[in-house]
Amino acid sequence: MFPGGTLPDDLPGPHAGQPVVTAGAPRGAAEAAVVCLHGRGATAQGAINLYEPVARHGVAFVAPQGVRSRWLPHAADAPRERNEPHLSSALAAVGAVLARTREVLDLPAEAIVVTGFSQGAAVAAEYAAGVGGRHPLALLSGGLLGPTVDPGSYDGDLTGTPVLVAGGADDDRVPVERLAATADVLRARGGDVTERVYDGVGHEVTDDEFAWIDDVLGRRLGDSDDGTGR
Repeated sequence: MFPGGTLPDDLPGPHAGQPVVTAGAPRGAAEAAVVCLHGRGATAQGAINLYEPVARHGVAFVAPQGVRSRWLPHAADAPRERNEPHLSSALAAVGAVLARTREVLDLPAEAIVVTGFSQGAAVAAEYAAGVGGRHPLALLSGGLLGPTVDPGSYDGDLTGTPVLVAGGADDDRVPVERLAATADVLRARGGDVTERVYDGVGHEVTDDEFAWIDDVLGRRLGDSDDGTGR
């Protein structure tokens, strides 16, 4: 799908030329796609593996790799400028992946789910809130960046876009207050936001989150899956 299997060499910042892993339905057979962003210390292949529970016939998966297995060098609550130039480079990587996925698979934005876990969710949130684009969005244990979430920093159009903001009540890395603030911003940008906090869950992904993504894909595919999830 990507020339040489990498992000563009002319992408600004440190993520230029990093690998892009693809799986699932090939060109000509894909009716939907999932762009998945890995967390800190993980890999693009790991992201593909993480989202295996939502694999269906007709769904392609695309996962870019962050440099040194991270998108950002500092924590989500660090001042945004401390995460530059990595943040701008990560957002450019998401834009490049989405543009290429739409072009190669000939899919509208509504057929391409953008999702990420932890730091990947933070990057996905920043892209959606700042750029928009009508891609269904699933944020798993991650939210917008900064010491506090500033609603005035974002102007992306998410009108009518399905959005999931979810995480564990016992997550020691992403407080529920950040999830709530993220949900508020995405709702203000027009997103159709589903907000879920799971009691007794830490920094992990739940079956319920996968079920939400699977439902979005199923509606796109007309629920044509045979029920096996494959």
